[in-house]
Amino acid sequence: MTGPAAKTRPPRTRHRGAYWFLLPNTLGFLIFTLVPVLGALLLSLFHWDPVEGWWGIRWAAGGNYVEILGFHRASTGQVAANDPRVWYYLYNTTFLMLGVPVGMILSLFTALLLNQKLRGIIFWRAVFFIPSICSSVAVAVLWKWIYQPDGLLNSGLAALGVQGPNWLGDPTWAKPALIIMGLWIGVGGYNCVLYLAGLQNIPRELYEAAELDGAGFWARLRYITWPQLAPTTFFILVMSVIGGLQGHFVTIHVMTAGGPANSTTTLLYYIYQQAFQWHRMGYASALAVLLFVLILGLTLIQWKRGGKGTAQQY
Repeated sequence: MTGPAAKTRPPRTRHRGAYWFLLPNTLGFLIFTLVPVLGALLLSLFHWDPVEGWWGIRWAAGGNYVEILGFHRASTGQVAANDPRVWYYLYNTTFLMLGVPVGMILSLFTALLLNQKLRGIIFWRAVFFIPSICSSVAVAVLWKWIYQPDGLLNSGLAALGVQGPNWLGDPTWAKPALIIMGLWIGVGGYNCVLYLAGLQNIPRELYEAAELDGAGFWARLRYITWPQLAPTTFFILVMSVIGGLQGHFVTIHVMTAGGPANSTTTLLYYIYQQAFQWHRMGYASALAVLLFVLILGLTLIQWKRGGKGTAQQY
């Protein structure tokens, strides 16, 4: 209803329609996000093997967290972690995230290329975006074949007179191989689309004024494009860090299963192993809670350092 009658209704009555529109999303958040998070937090305080059933639950207090974060003095007199695998898998997770800044840079330059007004540019935008919407399992199987010792990549290197490594069988090369595959998938993906949208929102007058002043490509990129894309870059950075800490599960599970020698096992994959391979649900829940705290802490730090400055700039 519109008009004077609508204006005279109490505010609560006028806003009642909005509550109905918010209800589906709110219920979805409560059922599929908040309740599982609270359940994981509660379960992290227990020891539970699901094979034993619900009657196998035993109170652990903070025992799971002590095992994850605690240290003890070994028989040699040295201080050792209660679960050294956690710290090694955190290193693996961090190493795989080295692809985040490289991917952002490549996505930006890909967006600059795809922002040109050329014939057929829409076709090339679609071509670059296709890897992002392909089935992650299919992509992982394809790259596992490419990375075989006698696969496509090593065959190409052999044609150039270079002896290719055992990409997925050598702990030294396994993580770089996953990073390269991730770059192939993500360079023309959602980050590129966000950068492309940001580029198209930059006023053309700024570039025209810079060209009149004799500014070249790099000068325009440094003083116009990059500052104007600051909000987009900040958003991409935050989401990429979150995705890096949560990602790579399907790729690792299909291509390496955490090997060789656990060199590609991440914290997320370790949670899967604890929960569904070794049936330590309480310990897996504690790992999940700590991973959530780590993601939340890094996001808050990023917001404090970059978000406020970006907001003040615009």
